[in-house]
Amino acid sequence: MTRVTRPVKEFTIETQRLRGGSDVPGGRRKQRVSMADVAKLAGVSSQTVSRVANGQAGVVESTREQVLAAMRELGYRPNSAARSLRYGRFNTLGVILFGLSSTGNSRTVEAIATQAATAGYATTLIPVGAPTQDNVLGAFTRMGELAVDGVIVIIEIHLLDATSVALPPGVHAVVVDSDAGERYPVVDTDQADGARQAVRHLLELGHPTVWHLAGPAESYASERRALAWRTVLEEAGRPVPAITRGDWSAESGYRAGLTLPADCTAVFAANDQMALGVLRALHERGRRVPEDVSVVGFDDIADASSYLPPLTTVHQDFAEVGRRCVQALLDQIASGPAAPGTDLVRTHLVIRNSTAPHHSV
Repeated sequence: MTRVTRPVKEFTIETQRLRGGSDVPGGRRKQRVSMADVAKLAGVSSQTVSRVANGQAGVVESTREQVLAAMRELGYRPNSAARSLRYGRFNTLGVILFGLSSTGNSRTVEAIATQAATAGYATTLIPVGAPTQDNVLGAFTRMGELAVDGVIVIIEIHLLDATSVALPPGVHAVVVDSDAGERYPVVDTDQADGARQAVRHLLELGHPTVWHLAGPAESYASERRALAWRTVLEEAGRPVPAITRGDWSAESGYRAGLTLPADCTAVFAANDQMALGVLRALHERGRRVPEDVSVVGFDDIADASSYLPPLTTVHQDFAEVGRRCVQALLDQIASGPAAPGTDLVRTHLVIRNSTAPHHSV
């Protein structure tokens, strides 16, 4: 077959006809542009247009560019529903989560969406209000209606009406930040080891003990970090101060910082925003960081190095969490259900200027 090589812009009149009429008032309503229309405009076969539309190999680059130009000229969009029926996939991953307000959740979602796009998948997000089992099942129902190939569930807090999450059977799913590793594939940051690194760092600097500003009691991450903090102190034979809790916000860290006792010389905050609030409170109380009090956070957010002083904190690799979530889900889609278990992403301590050796008075 001889391929037409004239520029696509020369087909203005024909393009107008294919689109369903002129642009003048009263013109016919636009009709859906078909693959055959694109093939006619580009001077190729419909099979070639199909290969280009589906990203398949075996098309000469110049021909591919001509087909793409014709698609743009006509405003052609591949029929995703038809492709789904043909190939049995929707090329869409669902994400169910309880809120985007926390740094961990928002950065995990960002990482998942980025990795999914790299793999050629779109992402559908369904935030869930109250953390109940009924809401989880309802979110799965909505995901089914939206036609997704698999679901990533970010459960950062305990369900209010169940000891653990229960997912519908037969669904390709990966769970993030949960204790469900005995029943489902779970991907999580190694929260406990990160906390251990933080507390050991402060003890190695000579501080007699470490106060802990924990996150909400219903948070899995907060629970694991607090348990690791307590365990390190107990193993070292150090006093274990009473826990103070915040809600992950800088304001809650500020309020907690105002109540720290005068003999406190080291604080481990369960996230960087609360650590920021602690820094402000200590400054207002005339206590210098790190000369009088050392402060460690958790997350290593982008602004942590710009705190005053720059914050020592535990780095979480959210990009790697997103990569492993998406890959685990794609493996299920391709090969079937995966065995339960927890895949932990390593953390590491980033030492900056908010910690220093303890100097006894």
